[in-house]
Amino acid sequence: MDRVDRAILYQLQEDGRLPNVELAERVRLSPSPCLRRVKALESSGVIAGYHAEIDPAAVGRAFQVVVHVELSQNNRPTVEAFESAVIALDEVVECLRMFGVPDYLIRVAVASQAEYEGFLINRLGALPGIARMSSQITMKTVKAGGRLLSHP
Repeated sequence: MDRVDRAILYQLQEDGRLPNVELAERVRLSPSPCLRRVKALESSGVIAGYHAEIDPAAVGRAFQVVVHVELSQNNRPTVEAFESAVIALDEVVECLRMFGVPDYLIRVAVASQAEYEGFLINRLGALPGIARMSSQITMKTVKAGGRLLSHP
């Protein structure tokens, strides 16, 4: 990956809907080579997809909680069963497996505290292998959707 690829990635990271002609202009390429590079970055998996950034409040999921989860055992069957089950929960918008304690950081987005309580007790708490959970209610999102590349 060279300087031009990084410049393309930076621009698309800022605006994934950028037309190829404008992208090419910003990275100082002609449109055809720029498009070839974008396609190569997509096919190699460097560009994993394009997404819309959605306001949680606008879709009724402004109540956000970070849950620390510790498993009862860290063997393959327990980890695989837990991860398969957590992937299926629509309320879970992000799940990170950690080194150390806790085993997982899970970000949950729901409509209200009452909805979260029901989710925690009836769905998340029922997943296989959980030993302990601890919830932290989000007060304010200070920075979201962090960028992997800074300006080239």
